[in-house]
Amino acid sequence: MQTINLYVPNMSCASCVAKIESAFAKASSKDDISSAISARVNLADKQVQVFGDIPPATAIELIKAVGYDSEQLLDARKGAAKKEADEVKEYRTRVIQAAIGLGLGVPLMLWGLLGGEMMVNNASQQLAWGVVGLVTLIVMATTGRHFFQGMLRAIKARSANMDTLIALGTSAAWVYSMLVVIAPQWFPADTRHVYFEASVMILGLINLGHALELRARGKTSEAVQRLLGLQANTAIRITDVGDEEVEISQVNLGDHLRLRPGDKVALDGEIISGHTLINESMLTGEPVPVHKEPTDNVSAGTVNGNGSVIYQVTAAEKDSKLAKIIELVQQAQTSKIPIGRLTDKISAYFVPAVIIIALLSSAIWYLYGPAPALSHALVVLTSVLIIACPCALGLATPMSIMVSVGRAAKMGVLVRNGEALQTASKVTTVVLDKTGTITQGAPKITELIVLQSQIDKQSLLSDIAALEQHSEHPLASAIIAEAKQLSLSIKEPEQFTNVQGRGITGLVTGIEYAIGNQSLMQQVGLDNLSAYQQQISTMASKGQTPVFVAREQKLIAIIAIADPIKADAVAAITAMRSSGLKVVLLTGDNQQTARAVANAVGIETVFANVLPEQKQQKVIELQQLGEVVAMVGDGINDAPALMSADVGLAMGSGTDIAIESADFTLLSARLMVVAETLLLAKASMKNIKQNLFGAFIYNSLGIPLAAGVLFPFTGMLLSPVIAGAAMALSSLTVVSNANRLRKAKLV
Repeated sequence: MQTINLYVPNMSCASCVAKIESAFAKASSKDDISSAISARVNLADKQVQVFGDIPPATAIELIKAVGYDSEQLLDARKGAAKKEADEVKEYRTRVIQAAIGLGLGVPLMLWGLLGGEMMVNNASQQLAWGVVGLVTLIVMATTGRHFFQGMLRAIKARSANMDTLIALGTSAAWVYSMLVVIAPQWFPADTRHVYFEASVMILGLINLGHALELRARGKTSEAVQRLLGLQANTAIRITDVGDEEVEISQVNLGDHLRLRPGDKVALDGEIISGHTLINESMLTGEPVPVHKEPTDNVSAGTVNGNGSVIYQVTAAEKDSKLAKIIELVQQAQTSKIPIGRLTDKISAYFVPAVIIIALLSSAIWYLYGPAPALSHALVVLTSVLIIACPCALGLATPMSIMVSVGRAAKMGVLVRNGEALQTASKVTTVVLDKTGTITQGAPKITELIVLQSQIDKQSLLSDIAALEQHSEHPLASAIIAEAKQLSLSIKEPEQFTNVQGRGITGLVTGIEYAIGNQSLMQQVGLDNLSAYQQQISTMASKGQTPVFVAREQKLIAIIAIADPIKADAVAAITAMRSSGLKVVLLTGDNQQTARAVANAVGIETVFANVLPEQKQQKVIELQQLGEVVAMVGDGINDAPALMSADVGLAMGSGTDIAIESADFTLLSARLMVVAETLLLAKASMKNIKQNLFGAFIYNSLGIPLAAGVLFPFTGMLLSPVIAGAAMALSSLTVVSNANRLRKAKLV
């Protein structure tokens, strides 16, 4: 199923979202569409993602049919640059329009407030206000043209939107005022009031609100812009005639590229020569540069240190890990969550309902209201239309999702979709795998106990490594790594035998060795290890695995090997428990080792000796007890448990398997990121609820106030100018509140 990204610059409110999504839903049900299609709208970013087998031209026509122009985004970087340029241009335009509107509206309003005549009772007043009316019309055409154009597009599409409400409200005030100027005799003497200042003030205030909103909204897409900024534009390609600098689009799979000190990695690849340190913090959040040598992989967008390497391109630009991350972040930012879908459904009927309420309210005021009834009816009509605009409602959910997903990306966390974010906010139990999650996933020698004083420790380790280099056991890598770190020479053994499930035996420079567990020691004739039981028990209590070394059928050493606990594991688990989460350790390791690790990091509940297929069952059992479960694993052997959990978080390097199997992919190896992610999800939902509450309360209270329900008690009607200011302020408040998530303290 293909995905088409469209940029729709004229979207402005929640009803726009509902109309566009509805258009694709209706098209999907028609006979001439061969497969299901759907659209996901991101109002905050003014983008539409279309899913299904549909030509881009058809998708553009569907959007045009409901009143909006759009264009396809083929290049994410160019699309982001165009959007940024459009927003800068729109911001300047709105500021100028606001200045013009307020430049005329403020003096007119002050004239009325300071006692100036706002009534038309004679010819001189007709002339003066006629001139003001024409100037007002020019200003309205200058500052409100986009609203009237939006209304016309909506009418052509047989629908209504926010532009409809603004255009109708300001037009009603101007037309009424101009009729009073042209034919004052048609109106009772006490209703010959003009409202030119209301028309231009409303447009000025709304444009000012939109300008401030654009400025604040730009911060929400910082994460994607930052990721797009990581992409290199050119690369140094090695050819038969020397190096050449080429555009990324000209680089082919298999090409050899030179990476100079300080350069960005242009495309994913594998190092074929050279050594260096690569700063991968922009992708993983890890501040420490990673050492790279031949056969190691490098990722597009990461930054080279002081070394120089040559690497072979293994993925095209669109298939690089960075490109997939950008695509995933953009999809997550445009995704819907259940609470957001409810808003869209309400908004689909909101604008028509508001127009009906405005007409009914003004009719009641005209028929039954106090004198001057006509003026009161006009004020009510204009105020209801203006204050009811559902801008804040449409921005409430997408703004918070955009900021949250963006902040998560900055932390090195990829969010699969917005729904995962909502589910994660309800998590009650966090299930942690041990290896690679709580521990580093790379066993290390913690202690080498030599039992005979005359034996040289380094010489012995060199002989052990000589045999272990032929072993495939995970513990062998720890011994070899230790030998390499000490720069020991590793010989080739004269004889090597792998004893399945027990260890290895062999000859090194004519000396016979047996290296393995207690079972192997018994096999080679060392039955009595009771003299060393204390050391063995101490190792087990620390979560260490003892490896016995026998030479010429005599026990000469015990190696303690352990998978070190991550430096931030204790702090991360403490943070989770402090936030009210239950933490469970789920591992295939033995009970004693699992308990030792759990005690070290502060976990009380442990399930040990659990096979990969049994992990899924344990997750289901917790769910049956009423827990909302988040499973944290490596994304590969824990895939069944990750899929069964309410929320799956894959610890790893952002591989395709991890990205596809989990709701959240953690590019960082830090366990604290798990705590931060779950707390961010809670903060995000709290923020969305604040936005929705504010938007619903604003509209729920604003419409009755504008309709004049307080008039019998206060004798005052809500001014259309105040209504316009309140509408602009409500949208700005939602955007500002969402942006608080960018800096909110999580842990």
